[in-house]
Amino acid sequence: MTTVEPIRDPKKIVAIKTILKHGKYPRDYLLFVMGLNTALRISDLLALRVKDILSRQGDIVEALHIREQKTGKGKKIKLNQSAREAIEFYFSKAGVRDGDEFLFKSLRSDGALDRIRANSLVNKWCNEVGLEGRFGTHTLRKTWGYRARKLGKPIELIQEKLGHRSPAVTRRYIGVTQEEVNNIED
Repeated sequence: MTTVEPIRDPKKIVAIKTILKHGKYPRDYLLFVMGLNTALRISDLLALRVKDILSRQGDIVEALHIREQKTGKGKKIKLNQSAREAIEFYFSKAGVRDGDEFLFKSLRSDGALDRIRANSLVNKWCNEVGLEGRFGTHTLRKTWGYRARKLGKPIELIQEKLGHRSPAVTRRYIGVTQEEVNNIED
């Protein structure tokens, strides 16, 4: 498996969001924003259905309740303001409201967007804003961890959110570099 990087530059995140929000497919904007704000694995994101994010009254839920595909564990993920706004934007543009429909629907079928296509989309978006390196669907999850660390959140909380076994795994995962370690020594 190829290792991908987080998006380290907040300006590049804004640039991608701007491109996607004004693009042809509101689904792509929602995928990017939800990936950055929930830190879910792509398999769990792509499995979401409209009924997972809407209450019986048709309102956006406060939190997602999912069973992680990789671990089989139940998880509750709060939908922050950014994610909620992206969902509202998606519904206003796409007009999707059928509860059984996949949230991230393929453009070619009634099925879910597949992870290979999602991976190529994330890579394309990163390249469009001039990012160099390796990027893919895991970039979204890693970016969440990277941004949380940059905001001063304890590595143990990030570890818990990402479901890692140890802080060392989390540090490697979010890309703590030797240069950063050297900078704090200076």
